[in-house]
Amino acid sequence: MSEIILHNYWRSSTSYRVRIALEMKGLSYRYVPHHLRHGEHHDPEYLAVNPQGLVPALVWSDGTLLVQSLAIIEFLDETVPEPPLLPKDAAGRARVRMLAQMIACDIHPVNNLRVLTSLRALFGAGDDDVANWFRHWANEGFQPLENMLASSSQTGTFCHGDTPGLADICLVAQVVNNMRFHVDMTPYPVISRIHAACMTLPAFQKAAPQNQIDAEQL
Repeated sequence: MSEIILHNYWRSSTSYRVRIALEMKGLSYRYVPHHLRHGEHHDPEYLAVNPQGLVPALVWSDGTLLVQSLAIIEFLDETVPEPPLLPKDAAGRARVRMLAQMIACDIHPVNNLRVLTSLRALFGAGDDDVANWFRHWANEGFQPLENMLASSSQTGTFCHGDTPGLADICLVAQVVNNMRFHVDMTPYPVISRIHAACMTLPAFQKAAPQNQIDAEQL
């Protein structure tokens, strides 16, 4: 059996998501870093692997290429069923996907590095402008997410019950991004509690950005 290869960047929240899932599944993999701020994801060698030029990209043991973090995580969950990252019931799976996509589809796309860089290059945004943009969209997503988690009887220790899954993976990665931009988490006690519970788990700790081989001092 060939090795699993993960092309990623230590500070990429989408890469963090996949690292958490790999650790939760107990899968060993080769870590291949690509420094996004140095443009290494645009190198021809990497574009030959992933023409989209984004991270993460997972090369499975049979050579199958997978990109897009949510697709990768669901592939891992179907291929290595234990521990499950999605509930067994259809309604539960839909709820977890809904919570995950509120982060992955609504918050992250407008706050990723490409967008923040474009704000500077195309519109002359300064550091304060970029930080305010990030905080605005983070809050726009976290306010309804907090309300939905707080009001649901299905919320437990984690986003859905008392075992971590796909939604928690996305939540933790986003909270880490929020910390970089000093998003005030005071209005989000349930999100903060779930994040704290996740960070007691070895998989989330081992996958954390600061624990990666390419991590830099901030």
